[in-house]
Amino acid sequence: MDPRETSLTLDPKFNSDGLITAVATDRTGQLLMVAHMNAEALARTLETREAVFWSRSRGRLWKKGETSGHVLRVIEARIDCDQDALWLICDPAGPACHTGAASCFYRRIEGEALVAL
Repeated sequence: MDPRETSLTLDPKFNSDGLITAVATDRTGQLLMVAHMNAEALARTLETREAVFWSRSRGRLWKKGETSGHVLRVIEARIDCDQDALWLICDPAGPACHTGAASCFYRRIEGEALVAL
């Protein structure tokens, strides 16, 4: 078995682009958003307890809420068994989605159509 899977040493397995997937929920488990982190974003998140991600479209770090004020305060950070995905349990200071929705997952797929929740 890979020591990454059994040890208590943080050793994130970043992908070939240097990223790891991060899932953010609130305290109740409501899914807020999914984004990516590089090593610097993860370090800043753990240090400041506010979610910082890597924006693939902008090619730079971005602190969630840096312009809107809707930061995600990280209560707890967990990593999965093989350390290639993160779970951030957060207190959101406002809507998590840039559209103003509480969650980025505000639509359900029904057949080939989307239905607002």
